[in-house]
Amino acid sequence: MSGSYDYLIVGTGLFGAVVAHQLSKRGKKCLAIDKRPHMGGNVYCENLDGINIHKYGAHIFHTSEKEVWDYANRFVSFNNYINSPVANYKGELYNLPFNMNTFSRMWNIASPDEAHKIIAAQQGEITGEPQNLEEQAIRLVGRDIYEKLIKGYTEKQWGRKCKDLPAFIIKRLPVRYTFNNNYFNDRYQGIPEGGYNILIEKLLEGCDVKLGVDFNIEKDKHRDQAKFVVYTGMLDAYFSNSCGNLEYRSLRFDTEKIDADNYQGVAVVNYTDAETPFTRIIEHKHFEFAESPVTYITKEYSCEWNPGDEPYYPVNDDKNQALLQKYQTLAQNEKNTFFGGRLAEYKYYDMDKTILSALRLAESLK
Repeated sequence: MSGSYDYLIVGTGLFGAVVAHQLSKRGKKCLAIDKRPHMGGNVYCENLDGINIHKYGAHIFHTSEKEVWDYANRFVSFNNYINSPVANYKGELYNLPFNMNTFSRMWNIASPDEAHKIIAAQQGEITGEPQNLEEQAIRLVGRDIYEKLIKGYTEKQWGRKCKDLPAFIIKRLPVRYTFNNNYFNDRYQGIPEGGYNILIEKLLEGCDVKLGVDFNIEKDKHRDQAKFVVYTGMLDAYFSNSCGNLEYRSLRFDTEKIDADNYQGVAVVNYTDAETPFTRIIEHKHFEFAESPVTYITKEYSCEWNPGDEPYYPVNDDKNQALLQKYQTLAQNEKNTFFGGRLAEYKYYDMDKTILSALRLAESLK
């Protein structure tokens, strides 16, 4: 490989943008390409009527890694948004994560001791090692919470019955015996003021960018533009799916404008019954406390993934892990090419872990 660039970064999502920034800062000449018509990957926002719409689902920045928080704050300031979602079960509203507000609403109780006793009694229904997700959930939080707040939502999310899902999917569930609706336990949390696009644009300053370019269509042509490649796309696609397709769950979004200043009073409402076809409704203006006479909501549907669909959640079963190992072996033999990010690693990453992983990769590069 030769070309006029030191590095070709395939993908302008958070991982690729951080790597590009770190390399550019060291004087490396970088070109970032993306097959989408915009930068930012899944954190991209579209501004409508002064409201930043999270085009690919809700993205709430949270971390306990001071290194990551300080790094992100070099580029943007964060507001004081705290994620406090609500669950809607057939019109009954419950606070998430499971806490004393949840338990008080569900059982008409007032003390942590009462909640402890009810949950402990229901946990005893499962004896022995849980054999599936349903048994694991009941073992963790009891039958009532499982039936109303876990079962329907999880079956919609995965497209399978809880009895047919492995127990390891929910190794633990957050249960608090305090009146605390903050979904995350992390020390730092917020949304970039002005939206995620500002963060991505600042990370990619000093790096050439070309959009609407699919690296995998003319791989050799693109590779010739740089000495090294950092690839953040789908790992199996890089190898032309030669070993088979890695499987995902996908999402579909239905966004609509509402002529009201406030639709649901909170950014995220999960619909946990099986009958409601979507998993949640996002009201975007609440992420940044926008004031406007209109609002935008997005209904989020979980769906089966087919080749060509957007990949969101890797299916981490034995079959896909075995296939992943084959592709990882092929990747190790690729010269002058580095793989990273959620798609290239077939791994679900929170944003802070994405940034941390990107920083570590950039440190290791010449």
